[in-house]
Order: sequence, then C-alpha cells, then structure tokens
Amino acid sequence: MNNNDISSYFTQSQELIDNTLTGWLPSSTIEPRKLHSAIRYSALSGGKRIRPVLVFATAEAFGIDKSDALAAASAVELIHAYSLIHDDLPAMDDDDLRRGLPTCHIKYDEATAILAGDALQAMAFEILCTRGKHSPQSRVEMLKTLSTASGSLGMVGGQAIDLDSVGQQLSLDSLENMHNHKTGALIEASIILGAQSAEISDASTLQQLRLYAQSIGLAFQVQDDILDITSNTETLGKTQGADEARNKPTYPALLGLDGAREKAQALHLSALSALDNLTNIDTSRLAQISEFIISRSR
Repeated sequence: MNNNDISSYFTQSQELIDNTLTGWLPSSTIEPRKLHSAIRYSALSGGKRIRPVLVFATAEAFGIDKSDALAAASAVELIHAYSLIHDDLPAMDDDDLRRGLPTCHIKYDEATAILAGDALQAMAFEILCTRGKHSPQSRVEMLKTLSTASGSLGMVGGQAIDLDSVGQQLSLDSLENMHNHKTGALIEASIILGAQSAEISDASTLQQLRLYAQSIGLAFQVQDDILDITSNTETLGKTQGADEARNKPTYPALLGLDGAREKAQALHLSALSALDNLTNIDTSRLAQISEFIISRSR
C-alpha cells in the first residue's frame, strides 16, 4: 500500500464530508441554539470518517464521482455521530472523552445529548430523501439499507447485546455476532450505499461487496480491541483501557493479543478474496482501506 496515497485520499474525503456537513447542518444561531450547537459539536468534531470514505470509495469503483455520493456519505456519518453520543451516555458506556474532547453530555448536559442524537438520526434520513440526484427507486433502496443497518437488527441491536454482555464470558461466535451488528452493520451499509449511489443492483456484485464489508467490519472491531490495550488515551482520543475496566468481552481477552492480531490479518485476507471476485471494477482503493483498517493506530 502507498501510505501517502491512502492518507491523501482519507484527508480529501474527510475535508469533503466536513465541508458538506458544515453547510447542511442547522446553524447554532438558529433556535433552539443549544441543541443545534450540540449537534454541530458532535458531528463536526473530527474522527476518521471511515464510513463516508467507504461510501466514496465504493461509488468511485463504479465510476461515480464523490459529489454524487455525498447524500449517502453524509447520512451514514450522521447516524454514526448519533450512535456515539448515545453510546457515551451515563446509562450506556458512561464515557467522558470522545475524539480527544469532552463527550456531548459532558460538554452540554445529558438531556441535550439525548436530543442531539435523536435529531441527528432524523437528519440522516432527511438528507437521503432530499439531497442528490438519485432516482426515487434508488432513494427507497438507500433508505431501506440505512434504516435496517441502524435499527434493532443492526447497530442498535448490537449495542443492546453489548450492554447485556458486560461481565459475561462470550464464545467467539457470540462476540462476532455482537460486532457484526454493533459495528459491522453500519460499515456494510456504507459500502452498499456507495453501490446504490451508482445505481448498482446486480445481486452477485452486491453479495461480494457484503462479504468484503463483513470482513472489514469485524477487522475494524478487532483492531479497536487491540488498540484499547496497546495504545494510549492521547492517541485514541478516548479513554484507553475502558473496555477492560468495564469487563467487556473483547478479542484479545478471548484469543490473546497475538491471536487477535492473527484474526485481524485473516479478516483482511478474506476481504481481499471477496474483492478478487469483482473482476469488472477497480477495487484497489477498497483493498487499501482494508489494509488501513488493520494497521491504524487510532
């Protein structure tokens, strides 16, 4: 992988999504000002923007410009932003730090944080309905993709399983099931949204993209678990060792640190295998992103 190349791609994509959201989100000068300030604070506080990057890279693999995938990329990032606000709440993970900054409920208050998350979720679907030049059928398909990935059979369901698993000894299969929902569902949705932005509906193509997505979604979580042990709070932008402190089930806890690293590498190879089956498109960028996911330091 050309590190400079993928780093530049991430930077360009991050700037595009940040500039877009800056313009599309309600101004903090509009009432209710406190709520809109909290929304902008949480959505515009940086981050890897891995989900919008995946939307862009998938759309570009099919010859579609990033500008034509902005609605999907923005929507999935707002869903992610809402999920982080709610994950950090005292009733959930009770975190004080996110992306190196005070979490939303610490910066404002708990009620405002809940409402900011609620509003961001609604805004995501509004953007999919109103932004971009997609056909009505494509909009419906994208709405279905994002709503399914966000709900009780996707991300929210995974969070529920996660909360119920604190202090429990999970099997590897159960741990993977949890993260396929909590983290993987929205990552898979990002890739499918990128394809749907390009009006791709071929079942075989979408299936290979799903297999790629499922592999990198799990790899992302495995690497997160590794970094929770090996990194530090300043680098991570969130409290290092938080999962271990809460007695949460993790891949290093089940497999050991070396075993977790081997698992991440195996998932990367599985992702590349799925891409190899997509012979009619340029998947080199998606391959680079898979390698980035297992080699990242935050």
